[in-house]
Amino acid sequence: MTVSNRTELIPRRILFGNPVKASPRISPDGTRLAYLAPVNDVLNVWVGEVGSEESHPVTNDTERGIRFYFWAFDNKHILYVQDMGGNENWRLYATNLETRETRDLTPFEDVQVQIVDQDKHFPNEMLIAMNKENPQVHDVYHLDLSSGELTLVAQNPGNVAGWIVDTQFKVRGAMAARPDGGMDLLTRKSEQDEWQHILGWDSDDALTSGGLFFSQDGESIYLQDSRQSNAGRLVKLNLANNEQSVIAEDPQYDVGDVMVNPDTYEIQAVAFNKDRVEWQVLDETIRLDFDRIHEIHQGDFSIVSRDNADETWIVAFIADNGPVPYYAYHRKDQSADFLFVNMPDLAEYTLANMQPVTYQARDGLTIHGYLTLPVGVQQSNLPLIVNVHGGPWARDSWGLNPEAQWLANRGYACLQINYRGSTGYGKDHLNAGDREWGRKMHYDLVDGVEWAVKQGIADPKKVAIYGGSYGGYAALVGATFTPDLFACAVDIVGPSSLITLIRTIPPYWSTALATFQQRVGNVDTEEEFLKSRSPLFAVDNIKIPLLIAQGANDPRVKQSEAEQIVEAMKSKGINYEYMLFPDEGHGFAKPENRLKFYAAAEKFLAQHLGGRYEE
Repeated sequence: MTVSNRTELIPRRILFGNPVKASPRISPDGTRLAYLAPVNDVLNVWVGEVGSEESHPVTNDTERGIRFYFWAFDNKHILYVQDMGGNENWRLYATNLETRETRDLTPFEDVQVQIVDQDKHFPNEMLIAMNKENPQVHDVYHLDLSSGELTLVAQNPGNVAGWIVDTQFKVRGAMAARPDGGMDLLTRKSEQDEWQHILGWDSDDALTSGGLFFSQDGESIYLQDSRQSNAGRLVKLNLANNEQSVIAEDPQYDVGDVMVNPDTYEIQAVAFNKDRVEWQVLDETIRLDFDRIHEIHQGDFSIVSRDNADETWIVAFIADNGPVPYYAYHRKDQSADFLFVNMPDLAEYTLANMQPVTYQARDGLTIHGYLTLPVGVQQSNLPLIVNVHGGPWARDSWGLNPEAQWLANRGYACLQINYRGSTGYGKDHLNAGDREWGRKMHYDLVDGVEWAVKQGIADPKKVAIYGGSYGGYAALVGATFTPDLFACAVDIVGPSSLITLIRTIPPYWSTALATFQQRVGNVDTEEEFLKSRSPLFAVDNIKIPLLIAQGANDPRVKQSEAEQIVEAMKSKGINYEYMLFPDEGHGFAKPENRLKFYAAAEKFLAQHLGGRYEE
């Protein structure tokens, strides 16, 4: 196979190093453009005038790189969050664009910041949540950007998992977790009033429903709601008389992105993430804009930033076989200026296409996924990598996936499966994963392998299972519960025991504990059941080589999850490789660590499946 593949090897640094430029955001006044780009190989925020070739770095992160930033609506500050070594204790920083001075707005040890809201009509203010008073839950604070002053505006009674802000910038809605894994929607008339219970979702609907935002007059609230339907619909609920109207729905797919008018707070468009993203336009004043944007590029688009006048939109296009191009779209004359692509070097290489696939699981459930096949080789009897997404309450989507491209380029078929328990496909698909970790969720992956073998795509003797987080757990399940199916397995930050996983979740996941008990198992009453689903207790079954990679500071899946299974394999003389990254958490943020991991992983896969690798 290696001999016949004439497609050029794509260097790892191009796929997994820093982007050249990424995440452009237009300033609220529409005059400047910010984006992420490396300074000495560390991602920082750069700012320049719109239309000018010149930009300068304004932040000075020298450690992990900035990945999430935004403009303050005062036009004077760039705001970003950063943690230490991957510990997820995010802090909020503000860089003054005139003085280039950066302030730590939340200088608190072992506290996690969450961004609750910002609004162009309140340019000097922000709402953030912190677990400062109680490590288990987040309270909401009002932040004055000029002075840095923090004021507590909503105290968490101990069960609130999320907050909703009205158009007057007041915290008036809350999503409260119930002991049975359900969720309640609470609202209040003002920040001085008591919370009122509006409605509840039982655990069947809790992950496909929730409060989103208030209408402009504050009298109604928009919800994603899967009661009386399979998929989460976009619904408007009148708080005075409880009348509901459905704004957008799809029988099979949950509502995805919602685009809201920043002045009237009316819904403008709704996205459904099907095989690819499909937009439903609800506001006729933007229909021509959407039609015009469709013509710019064949990828699936999203609007990533808008100026205050709503005249310039920054649009990103996701395609499966090339880097992400960004455009500035001007609504007045419906014209678009190309800004940049995130990974220009990729354009020099031949990339593979990602095709949506479906197959039936053994119990008849339809499973959706994506298949990426190598270019330039015979597309049959290939070594296959099942690349399992994390979550598990998440999903894989169509588009440029660096791992899928990497695997296809090295000569493997890459199969990404939205197994039961994945989100986006309605509650029946999601809830079919309840209490099925290591069983039916895993059988969906096994059935995917059998489908690929039956189709003639995969060589049954050369199949690997690979993934991070839940995907890492799935890789360990593959090695222990179906050891004859796979030739090798790669586990990145995956839990090895569901018992220790649930016992060591971060304190601020307290509102999610009932969800785990409902959907995975109850650690206090069902230890034997959870043991039966934990790879750690089935190490004797392992017959295949394993590569395990772990971040030492991971708050979700602790280092001990990797070390306890490594220890068990060691004592049994089982073949494994173990990589511990001392300065990483749940995944690898630093490019040098990513490159080190992927170098080891492709060598490992080549050794056991016979694909190519970059020396």
